[in-house]
Amino acid sequence: MILAVNVGNTNIVIGCFQEEKIIFAERISTRQTSTALEYIVSFQSVLEIYGISLEQIEGSIISSVVPSIIPVIKQALKLITKKSVMIVEPGIKTGLKIHIDNPAQLGNNLVVAAVAALENYNPPIAIIDMGTATVISVIDSDKTYIGGMILPGVQTSLDALTEKTAQLPKVALEPPRDCIGKNTIDRMKSGAFYGAVHCIDNLLEKIEQDLNMPVTAVATGGLAKYIIPYCKRQIDVDDMLLLKGLRFLYLKNIRKDTERN
Repeated sequence: MILAVNVGNTNIVIGCFQEEKIIFAERISTRQTSTALEYIVSFQSVLEIYGISLEQIEGSIISSVVPSIIPVIKQALKLITKKSVMIVEPGIKTGLKIHIDNPAQLGNNLVVAAVAALENYNPPIAIIDMGTATVISVIDSDKTYIGGMILPGVQTSLDALTEKTAQLPKVALEPPRDCIGKNTIDRMKSGAFYGAVHCIDNLLEKIEQDLNMPVTAVATGGLAKYIIPYCKRQIDVDDMLLLKGLRFLYLKNIRKDTERN
């Protein structure tokens, strides 16, 4: 079994694969102040819930958008598995062609998502990662990562609206009863929710205009399953996209190491 760990700004997603089958995928909070021991407790608790013994884990791989937390997570996984831990970082073999101004600036999570998308969907592809930020990545028909957009996440925008105004309350992100809200809370929900829905639809339309061809759209991230069903566009929701990419990269690089040895 392979453990795949994707560290985001808000949550850490930990998944376990047996061959191509995903045994589980769970989220724990990203805590930059936590120690390796505290993460060990969290990881072991998840494994115990699913009845997986430590002896069954053959290796692990980490991708993170929070660089400061990587050493702690790596140490935790190494102590749990008693094996070396693979990290998605410069030097890892991805096979991804990147054509942007500075490829070194491309986040590890975006690389992982792009690799997974190319393994599971037909290019050109627009990947919508909906988390703390909403990040759209574009892969052209030549299977090359050519750029994209970054915008505030839906919940992030809603939280900022509350924090920067004196009279607007904090509200949960959920579909409003009507598009035209009749009270402050419903108006806030409608603005955040439908604003995100139509933003995604319109950005995908603009991407297709720039590429002069239709794109395959796939969404991932914690908020995708709430927002995407309301879009007009056909967009596949793939909650496991990054975990699939981590598994693919682990196997690709393990094979490379085996070939060298």
